[in-house]
Amino acid sequence: MKKVVALVTGGNRGIGASCIEEFAKANVNVVINYCHHEEEAYELKKYIEEKYSVEALAIKCDISKEEEVEAMMNQITDTFGGLDILVNNAGVSRDSLFFDKNIKEFRRVLDVNLIGTYLCSKYAARIMLESKKGKIINISSTNALDTYYPESCDYDASKAGVISLTHNLARTLAPFINVNCICPGWVKTPMNKELSLDQIQEEKKKILLGRFAEPEEIAKVVVFLASSKANYVNDSIIRVDGGKYNN
Repeated sequence: MKKVVALVTGGNRGIGASCIEEFAKANVNVVINYCHHEEEAYELKKYIEEKYSVEALAIKCDISKEEEVEAMMNQITDTFGGLDILVNNAGVSRDSLFFDKNIKEFRRVLDVNLIGTYLCSKYAARIMLESKKGKIINISSTNALDTYYPESCDYDASKAGVISLTHNLARTLAPFINVNCICPGWVKTPMNKELSLDQIQEEKKKILLGRFAEPEEIAKVVVFLASSKANYVNDSIIRVDGGKYNN
């Protein structure tokens, strides 16, 4: 029987790398998309193939560029014959004071986080519709819901766009492809490595569980949504943030 194939964008580190491993544990063949940090991607590929009985493919692709996304999808179908799961995880942030932001940085955040999600979904859905089944899981953020930071207004806007896109994709691709969205809160990832100890302590006070998430705690929700156990979950926005104080 042909194995299920999952593509995780930004799959070489953080939440993405944890998703790759959780899929491999579930006996799913995996595609590790990366744009930078090539060494990490191939180290992960080697680790996955040695530890689990699955195939792993690493593909460099800037998801904000349509021609590169199309080439990536063609490489996946040439290698595996299809694609069953897409996790739109890749994202960038460019935190700075509101009046210090420039249009180039702002546009780059939108290009990767929102346009990249659209492009990958568009080309993945074309493949999935051939077999009339598939799962798309978008990674947004609680920054898109109710945790706003002026220094990341571009990031927050892009992630709010991902939620809106999720709703439209779910309607466009029904009934064959389930499209859902996860909104993580604070997670221990390289994206948050610049936070000071004081900032971390301050943010932990706002979380009912009193800590940041481990990447695998987000990944387990992703794999659930991608599984047959979640076949009746569609067009849902799921926050995974440890509980938030509202005061």
